[in-house]
Amino acid sequence: MNKRNAIKSVAACALLAGATVLFSACSEKKVEFRGVDVTGAEYARDLPLTDHNGQQRSLKDFAGKVVVVFFGFTQCPDVCPTSMQELAEVKRSLGADGDRLQGIFVTVDPERDTAEVLKAYMGNFDPSFLALRGSPEQLAAVAKDFKIYYKKVEGKTDTSYTMDHSAGSYVYDPAGRLRVYHRYGSGAQALAADVATLLKEAK
Repeated sequence: MNKRNAIKSVAACALLAGATVLFSACSEKKVEFRGVDVTGAEYARDLPLTDHNGQQRSLKDFAGKVVVVFFGFTQCPDVCPTSMQELAEVKRSLGADGDRLQGIFVTVDPERDTAEVLKAYMGNFDPSFLALRGSPEQLAAVAKDFKIYYKKVEGKTDTSYTMDHSAGSYVYDPAGRLRVYHRYGSGAQALAADVATLLKEAK
């Protein structure tokens, strides 16, 4: 083989190898979620709040688990209990993998939602779920990071007020990265499918 043919042969092999790599990269199946894919988001980075047992918490505490975070308040009449009930349903549907799911409830009403109230509230859904609370200043900082809206709506008495707030769930993979956002009303089945996908991805 002369020098020119040898160079052509090497170039052809390089081109073929490059095409193979490109084809492989293009053929890799992208993970599809039932909720809103927010992979790579640079917000909702941590939850530096205290749980209902008095322990300071951070998302890194739950490494190895899929974490689902919901903001609400215990006197919420429908949206909050429905969302937490659906999360409990998701955990049950996972069977043995249910232990790899951590439910987190962040109160937007720390004035009335004491640690004792929050602990009892979590007991209505699943004893492994944790409720977090903080000072008004801590809550405001976390809400800003999560792009959460909440506002006190005055009632007939000082204690009969209600809270307007964003309703949706933030889903983190076992590496602690925010991956999916589920709007309220998407249902337990859709959330369970995405949790299962993230658990499978981590294996």
